[in-house]
Amino acid sequence: MHIISKLALAASVAFVATAGQAIAAGDPAAGEKVFNKCKACHQVGETAKNAVAPELNGINGRKAATVEGYTYSDALKGSGITWDEAAFKEFVKNPKAKVAGTKMVFPGLASEADQDNVWAYLSQFGADGKKK
Repeated sequence: MHIISKLALAASVAFVATAGQAIAAGDPAAGEKVFNKCKACHQVGETAKNAVAPELNGINGRKAATVEGYTYSDALKGSGITWDEAAFKEFVKNPKAKVAGTKMVFPGLASEADQDNVWAYLSQFGADGKKK
């Protein structure tokens, strides 16, 4: 009986941990709505191209300032950032605080939920713009 209780407890802890990770990962559908704030400058998807700002396809794991055809600030070129969830969230919270001298004029996304959701949305797109 004691072993069964321990197994049940372990299963419950695993379930809660997994559920927490799913919640922390963000909601791509909600992120698509928040991304409307970004669309004035950034594009994503199969037809995305550089505009006022670089396209964001395949951002997860990409070094900052490496999209061909876009002219980046020296500050972002020298930032050493490789985009992952943590780096993206820190940057998008307050771009000028993370990279002083960036050309990005967007004031940032203060809401951690918005940051999570936009990351979840953008992470769906591979470098070719197709959803994974």
